[in-house]
Amino acid sequence: MTKLIIQIPCYNEERTLGITLSALPRQLSGIDCVEWLIINDGSRDRTVEVAKEFGVDHIISFPTNQGLAKGFMAGLEACLRAGADIIVNTDADNQYCAEDIPLLIQPILLGQAEMVVGSRPIWETQHFSTFKKLLQNLGSSMVRLASSTDIPDAPSGFRAFSRSAAMQLNVFSRYTYTLETIIQAGQKGIAIASVPIRTNPNLRKSRLVKSIPSYVFRSATTILRIFMLYKPLRFFTALGSLPLSLGMLIGLRWLYLFFFVDPTRSRTPSLILAAILILIGFQLWMFGLIADLMAANRRLLEENRLRLRRIEFER
Repeated sequence: MTKLIIQIPCYNEERTLGITLSALPRQLSGIDCVEWLIINDGSRDRTVEVAKEFGVDHIISFPTNQGLAKGFMAGLEACLRAGADIIVNTDADNQYCAEDIPLLIQPILLGQAEMVVGSRPIWETQHFSTFKKLLQNLGSSMVRLASSTDIPDAPSGFRAFSRSAAMQLNVFSRYTYTLETIIQAGQKGIAIASVPIRTNPNLRKSRLVKSIPSYVFRSATTILRIFMLYKPLRFFTALGSLPLSLGMLIGLRWLYLFFFVDPTRSRTPSLILAAILILIGFQLWMFGLIADLMAANRRLLEENRLRLRRIEFER
């Protein structure tokens, strides 16, 4: 029997949750059982009451707001405990078209992917400004580079996970899960795919994007942090190569001037600068080696956690 659970993180969503739930399916081709789950992230309105009125099967509640990333992970854990074979994540503001859920889960049912991200028509979305569209594309390009994947719409929250993929994901950021899970999937070798989806008219302003500068800074920080976590040697080697190369060039220049131009001048400032830059570059390389050893230990811990999860959830 194949069970699909649709999870929805919620924070004060009484105005839009009913609209979202009324569009969700209860039956799907290739799925024997469809259930709904909401994560009540410290809502102070009637979000839970609305969920009960629409017959939501599972409700998880936090006493205070914990953030989108933590709510997402709590939902995955609850879905796995409830025996979900496929998990679909969508937003409570009815941004994504529920009729596209069959399209979203098709690559998983066909065994072509373990994680599927719905790609929105960014340039056709009217409530997105031109600047926001450009930023969305830039951010997705950065994620593709960091994750070695080909996902055109990395910030999309409309996505599906197989049971195996959901067990392997660990979100460290408190801000959002969207970028981090794609980078993790790429680095862990989880088969990931993208399918085009439709969006609905905007019902409210985004709570994640409070301001463009804040969104850009947080997204860039998340991408950089996760890339450092999973590829520390590459990151610190690239970072250290710049001062190391510059220091060596200055050092070669000093040698040339000393032996071929004027050996009577010491040019001490250039020599000191070259030594400092070479030392900084070498130290960054050492940081990369140490971080790489720590990353190997983290991978062992993640493998142990995955084994424990499989034992717990299969039981």
